[in-house]
Amino acid sequence: MNILRWLLSTQLKPSQKQNKNSGFTLIELLVGMLIAFLVITPLLGFMISILNTDGQEQAKANSEQEIKAALDYITRDLQQAIYIYDATGIACLSGTVDATNTPSTCPNVSTNQLPSPTGGVPVLVFWKRELVSQAITIGTQKDDTFVYSLVAYYLIKDTNTNWSQAARIARWEIKDGVQNTAATDTCSGFAATDKYLPCPDKGFKPFDLSQKGVTLQAKMNSWTGGGSYDQVPVVLMDFIDQTTIAQGAPAGTCSTNFSQVPVAATSVRTGFYACINSVSANNRSAAEIYLRGNAQARLIQDETKVRYAQSKSSYFPSSTIKVQGSSFIFTK
Repeated sequence: MNILRWLLSTQLKPSQKQNKNSGFTLIELLVGMLIAFLVITPLLGFMISILNTDGQEQAKANSEQEIKAALDYITRDLQQAIYIYDATGIACLSGTVDATNTPSTCPNVSTNQLPSPTGGVPVLVFWKRELVSQAITIGTQKDDTFVYSLVAYYLIKDTNTNWSQAARIARWEIKDGVQNTAATDTCSGFAATDKYLPCPDKGFKPFDLSQKGVTLQAKMNSWTGGGSYDQVPVVLMDFIDQTTIAQGAPAGTCSTNFSQVPVAATSVRTGFYACINSVSANNRSAAEIYLRGNAQARLIQDETKVRYAQSKSSYFPSSTIKVQGSSFIFTK
C-alpha cells in the first residue's frame, strides 16, 4: 500500500507542475498587451513624425528646384527681348485704359489684344527676336533668320481641379513667319497673296514704328493683333503662392525707375510679379522678376490653409533675378 502511494505521488507531482506552466492567465495577457501598447505607440508616433517631416522637406526642396528652373527659363526668354511692356503698356494691350492712360500713351487701343485665361493676370509681356533655323534660301544654300514674336506670362488662380489650390504660371506666344514668294500654301488668317514659309501664327501682326510725333512707348502700346488666336497659354509651373496682399502676402518692391506689374493693390497676388523699365538710359528694356513658391499646397488641398504667413515662410521659397534685353528698337 505504501509503495502504491509513493508511485502515485511521484507521478502526480510532475503532471501538476506541467499544467501550471502550460500557458498564460488572462491577467498576464492583459498586462503584456498593455506593456506592448506603451512601447509601440511612441515608436509609431515617432515613425509617423519622421515620415511627415520627410514629406515636408521634400515639398520644400521641390518648390525651390522648380522656382530656380522657372526663373532660368524666363531669363533665357527675356534675354532675347527687344521691348518689355510696363504696367501702362499692359493696360493698353488689355483694353483697360482709364483716365491715367491718355491717347498719347494708348492710341487706338480699346479692346483686349491678349488672351484672357480664366483667373489669369498678365504679368510679363514683351517682344523678342526668335531664331528660325534654315528658313531662307540663298542660291542653293539654306540659312537661318530671325522673326519677331510676342510673349506673355500670366499668373493664374482659378478653381480648375487639374491644378493645385495655389496659383500657376502660364506662357503664351505668337510669332511671325518667314516671307517666301515660292510658298504655295495659304496661311490661316492671312490673305492668299501673303506668302510665308513657315506661316505666322494666327492673329500675329507686327508692331508699327511708322507713326510720327509719338514716343516709342506709345507706338508699342498701340499694337493690335490680327484677330482670334489659335495659341493658348501653356502652364510653365504650378504651386506658386496665391496669397493676396490683403490676405497677408508681402507687398512687392521695385528698384528706382522700375514700375511694378501688376500695379500694387490689396487684391494683387505677389507670388509672381515683375518690375519693368521699358526704355532705360541705354534704350534697352530691363525687368526684375520675383517668384515665390507654395510648398504647403503640395501637402494640403485646402486653399484657406495654404496662405502665406511669416511664421511659415520656410514653406514659401522665393527668388528674384534682373534681366536686360539683348537688343533694342531704334526709332525717331
